[in-house]
Amino acid sequence: MVAFDHLPDLDPATEIARGLDPIFALHAGGKMEIASTVALNGPDELSMAYTPGVAKVCEAIAADPSLYGDYTWVSNTVAVITDGTAVLGLGDIGPRAAMPVMEGKAVLFKQFGGVDAIPICLDTTDTDEIIETVVRLAPSFGGINLEDISAPRCFEIEERLKQRLDIPVFHDDQHGTAVVVLAALENAIKLTGKYHDTIRVVVSGAGAAGVAVTRILLAAGIKDIAVVDRGGVLHRDRSDLNPVKRALAADTADTTGRWGSLAAVMDGADVYIGLSGGTVPEEVVASMADEAIVFGLANPTPEVHPDVAHKYARIVATGRSDFPNQINNVLAFPGIFRGAFDARASAITEGMKLAAAQALAAIVADDLRDDFIIASPFDPRVGPTVAAAVAEAARRDGVARR
Repeated sequence: MVAFDHLPDLDPATEIARGLDPIFALHAGGKMEIASTVALNGPDELSMAYTPGVAKVCEAIAADPSLYGDYTWVSNTVAVITDGTAVLGLGDIGPRAAMPVMEGKAVLFKQFGGVDAIPICLDTTDTDEIIETVVRLAPSFGGINLEDISAPRCFEIEERLKQRLDIPVFHDDQHGTAVVVLAALENAIKLTGKYHDTIRVVVSGAGAAGVAVTRILLAAGIKDIAVVDRGGVLHRDRSDLNPVKRALAADTADTTGRWGSLAAVMDGADVYIGLSGGTVPEEVVASMADEAIVFGLANPTPEVHPDVAHKYARIVATGRSDFPNQINNVLAFPGIFRGAFDARASAITEGMKLAAAQALAAIVADDLRDDFIIASPFDPRVGPTVAAAVAEAARRDGVARR
């Protein structure tokens, strides 16, 4: 492998042309392909896979639509859909530049969940157009994974699609992040001896991930959560909040009574969860409670660098793979869709998300320590464990069709 820090300082075009960057070499021609699941070695096989034999299957499905999932790929295929407006930390880079990320997501679905996925980058940012397009594409897929769509449009798009479709719709930037954060936090709470009903949590960022993380923490029984955006703590008296933030304010700040700046609510806080970027001053981190928990999840630069966080916190997590305790969505979404597909679920419920988080947390229960609060994505137990818990929750919640 060529080390990145030894590459010559070339402009991108020259670097690509000379093939010196192993990242470009890996992406050359894309990262995925379509493969047939049947052999076509002669006329008999061809006549069954296509005409005239395929007509028999078409007629059967037309007569009994419930056979659709048994005799097509839809029961194991998800559409990974974006408009390119909130890609990684790159922002609004458009649908074409978003494609490498969507391909990567599809590869992760296959590797870690055995789920086939097709990347679809839409050349529109209009909410209604996106919804109508996805609804019309839906018959080709068993599930919809929304990806890298900017807030607050992502909330409306997901909700309206859930209302119109009878297949799982999941916005990974929201719920995948939330599931993994909750799993890691449950284990961190165990190590520090803190309690759900008394722990004080600060969530920095009220975008897609921040809102979903706060919602799942509330559902898990954590009561004292201050959510902070650029204007300070979300509070119903603020006049600059969109409907999503206003609703979140009603469920958090109005019950805890905390408002003001980030520095104000960090004083004495037990947990900091960074989902916003920027940098938290060291003196603010130092003001946290003893046995503090710091999750700085911005990539590539955490809001609190681990070297700083470890001075004042017992448990530290990031979104990066080069530090312990990586909060990585790949721990959640492949298993969640695997479980939803195994149960032929018509939706992904809140109960299924909580079940995924609990199952993920339990994987490392016997090996739990400060620098190991969450499993590795390469732990072979992750996908099957999450999938089994999600499928069971789907049946319990009444959305399973088998």
